[in-house]
Order: sequence, then C-alpha cells, then structure tokens
Amino acid sequence: MFEAFCRALTGIHAATIVPMRDDFSIDEAALADHVAWLTQRPGIGGLLVNGHAGENFVLSAAEKRRVVEITRASAPTGLTIVSGVNAESSLDAAREAAAFAEAGADGLLVFPPNSWALGHDDAIVFTHHDHIRDATALPILIYGAPIGAGAMAYSPAVLRKLAAEPRIVGIKEGSWEVANYEANLRLLKADRPDFVVLGSGDEHLLTSYLIGSAGSQVSLAAVIPDLVVSLWQAAQRGDWAAARASHELLYPLSVAIYRDAPGGRATARLKAALCILGRLSSDAMRPPQPAATAAEYQILEQALKIAGA
Repeated sequence: MFEAFCRALTGIHAATIVPMRDDFSIDEAALADHVAWLTQRPGIGGLLVNGHAGENFVLSAAEKRRVVEITRASAPTGLTIVSGVNAESSLDAAREAAAFAEAGADGLLVFPPNSWALGHDDAIVFTHHDHIRDATALPILIYGAPIGAGAMAYSPAVLRKLAAEPRIVGIKEGSWEVANYEANLRLLKADRPDFVVLGSGDEHLLTSYLIGSAGSQVSLAAVIPDLVVSLWQAAQRGDWAAARASHELLYPLSVAIYRDAPGGRATARLKAALCILGRLSSDAMRPPQPAATAAEYQILEQALKIAGA
C-alpha cells in the first residue's frame, strides 16, 4: 500500500531546524531558504520537519502546521516530507497529524511523549499510536528513543506489536547504541522483511550502515549534507575505505553537536554551525533553551574545519 513511500525513504533525509527571530517568532523567509538550499543538494532525498532539531516540543500546533506548509511550498514537487508528531495528549497528537496531512506531509513520525520517560503502561503506547493512525490515511514511522531516555525507549515486545500494524511502515531507530540498534533491526526485519529501519544515530552512522540500514533522517545532514551523502553512497557501494574516510571527517562535528555536555544542546549547536557557515543569520532558540555559547562556537568552528565545510 505504501511501497512508493517506503522506497522514497531510502538514502539521506535531512532533519531541518526552524530559524527564529530575536523575538523568538519563526523566521518564515529563513525557513524557506533553509529548505530550498537543502533540497538542492545532490543526494538529499527528503526532509524530516518538526523533529527534535526543529524544536517541536516548544512550537504551537499552528506553528508546526505552518512549518509543514512552508516546507511543502519551498521544496521541489514530489520531494518526500515527513513530519514529526509530538504531543503529550493523544487527542492533540491526532489533531496535529490531521493538520500535517492537510498541509502536505507525505508521512508521519510519532515521537513518544516526554512524560513517558518517567514510566508508563505499554497499553498507552498502542492507544497513542492508534489515535494518530485513525486521524489520517498517511503512513507512519515510529521513533526508537535513545536508551538513555528512560522508559521512552520501547521494549522488544512493544516494537513487535507496533510493527504488526500495517499502517506503521518503519522506524527512525535512534537508540544511539550500536548493540541495541542491531538487536532492533534483526527483531523487526524477522517479523516484517519489508519494514523500513533508518539508522539515525548521527555519531554512529557508519556502524549502522555496516550492520544494515535503509537510510537516515538526520539533522547532521542539515549542516553538511554533502559529506553525509558521501558516507551513505560509499557504504552503498561497499567502499568501506571511502566510508571510513567520510566518517573520520564527520565524527568530530557529530561529537561537538550531540555528545558534549550539557545534554539537550543539539539544536542550539546546529543553529550555531549554520551561522558559522553563513547559512543562518540568527542562532536564537525558544526559551528555556539558550543559544550556543562562545565555547560551543569555538568547538564547532574547529569541527567544521575538519569536515571541510
């Protein structure tokens, strides 16, 4: 039913940021430019909008719909656009999903509500996804949360039951731990060989591609798309020496953005990197998250030089 959509997920999809003005409103013109530039880069097969890099947890429902509308209008005709759905209430999540479908999204990525990190009953996971499924006719991806995110990371039993739903066609596997990634890949592929598994841990893309992956939805590709694409293409050719060379160039930047303490700074650092490269004029973040510090800028500048950006 969704064969064309699943094929379109192959390769590299950039997870976009949302530029802000100094008053913390969305800079719609800058967002349109961001989308247009990314979709002109060779090898970028689609976009993930309203993801964590897009500050989906601090945008209103109306703003998130507007992000989809701007992206659809700014992207080439036919480009695959997946929108994240992130809401604490299943009813709100269903309304978001319907709005994103109307605004032009081709598929949905369902994030587990942040409150689940404290613990939850497995039954509410299925209820949440069912509400979203019933609100639209779009294909759905599930989000495999980092194993460091507490109970937000799904157990094997929950993953298997979610993947048994025909409307759920794949997973953005973001467990951020190689052994867990491989275990989930094997589990899901054993039950559904056609299930799309996207290796989306920006720090271990090379390892994910070696183990097996249909592609990635990653915010690293919103900063240095050409290098991420080169890694993917080398892996697809089986040229592991070239893939390792790309990885060596990418690795310092991936660590600077995603790993260095304090946690939760990835989007601020992504925006700072885009400012350094001259592709963004403001690094403003929605409160309570502050913009990147001078120390973070210094580390990012060094990593971008290594990456050849």
